[in-house]
Amino acid sequence: MLQESYPYYLANKPVAANTDLIVTNKFTGEVATRVALADPAAIEAGIAAADAATKAMRNMPAYARQDVLMHCVARFTERHEELSKALCIEAGKPIKDARGEVTRLIDTFRIAAEESVRIYGEVMPLDISPRAEGYIGQWKRVPIGACSFISPFNFPLNLAAHKVAPALAVGCPFILKPASMTPIGALIIGEVLAETDLPEGAFSILPARRDGADLFTVDERLKLLSFTGSPGVGWELKKKAGKKPVVLELGGNAAVIVDEDADLEDAVERIIFGAFYQSGQSCIGVQRIMIHDAIYEKLRGLLVTKTKALVMGDPLNEDTFIGPMISEKEATRLDGWIQSAIKAGGTLLCGGERDGSMLQATLLENVPDDQDLVCEEAFGPAAVLTRFTDFDDALDAVNSSQFGLQAGVFTRDIHKAHKAWDELEVGGVVIGDVPSWRVDHMPYGGVKESGLGREGIKFAIEDMTEVRMMVIRKPPNG
Repeated sequence: MLQESYPYYLANKPVAANTDLIVTNKFTGEVATRVALADPAAIEAGIAAADAATKAMRNMPAYARQDVLMHCVARFTERHEELSKALCIEAGKPIKDARGEVTRLIDTFRIAAEESVRIYGEVMPLDISPRAEGYIGQWKRVPIGACSFISPFNFPLNLAAHKVAPALAVGCPFILKPASMTPIGALIIGEVLAETDLPEGAFSILPARRDGADLFTVDERLKLLSFTGSPGVGWELKKKAGKKPVVLELGGNAAVIVDEDADLEDAVERIIFGAFYQSGQSCIGVQRIMIHDAIYEKLRGLLVTKTKALVMGDPLNEDTFIGPMISEKEATRLDGWIQSAIKAGGTLLCGGERDGSMLQATLLENVPDDQDLVCEEAFGPAAVLTRFTDFDDALDAVNSSQFGLQAGVFTRDIHKAHKAWDELEVGGVVIGDVPSWRVDHMPYGGVKESGLGREGIKFAIEDMTEVRMMVIRKPPNG
């Protein structure tokens, strides 16, 4: 299903330098394929090539950038099932989730193609006082230059796309470091880009060891760093990035509030999806479920019943909803958090059993707020139920987190919806649904420990461009 080995891409070209990086089937644990691993010399060459391609990329006309992006849309569409099954193998993502991610990959490149021909500026009158009479201004957005991207394991295609596609749309060359555990999707993106007429050096896709991230960060020829991953790594990279702008998407422990007027059947369906899709390995996966006391008992029962019914197993099976976590190490970590929560007084409602990298969908209640399962990012199939009686208290509980990515609120009260939007310290508030909902052109990102900046093609383009002003003085004699 996968090739025996994959090259990396250096200055647009495939390089089969070695087969040093082993990629495993996350369900079976067997070796699935091998990938060329970039050494410091290759990363240096990629940075140099991107820097050298800056002018050529900047001068590409908009229609040519759009053609590149639409070529990707067409090729990803043709290779939809291949990409989906590759995701199943390298990430352990259940096949239905994998197909959904490939569809979003295609959407993201299509949105970028649309935005590539509408990067506008503005005419700006300057004569606001007598001294400025006879002057007029205009500004436009210009590419920031060579960009550095580091993408995570949980969405190997679409989170890489959210960096690559806007860079191509605006004309920024880039180097990309995909996660070492899941590099295949990014390398297939490279394979498709290599079919286009992009200027030499426009892109390099270089799987590397974690220490290679420093090389993607500190070089002054790189004018922007965009990182998606853990807070500990992200904030440390920001410290090392020097003068360049940094965009960080660092995850969270997303909460959903279910008020007493919610449609319980609908809320259950959406919460089960939000907590357990792709085995809970999403930075906006539902982790904290806050339920009004008047409906707590009923909603708890419905959630437990639905959770117990989820099918766990081989991600290539069409019926599987819960697949493996990315590694046994991560499953062991989260299992430890669950056991710690129980020892601290938490009640296990369902799940809680682990077999290797497979961890059952798990719900708990009465977990103290200082437990990792509440205050840190679980990043797996586990969620905690709590009850509230006052809506303001629920808002405060959401805000008590160090994170602030997205929150969901099930309410039919428009005033409560607006109050949540006004007061929740998060990047996005989703009314009538879970925080796990995202469409790929909306602004997406967080506050506090959840990061800096916003993804979403139009908003990423703003980060990848600079405003350049031109002032014109009219001749004094006409």
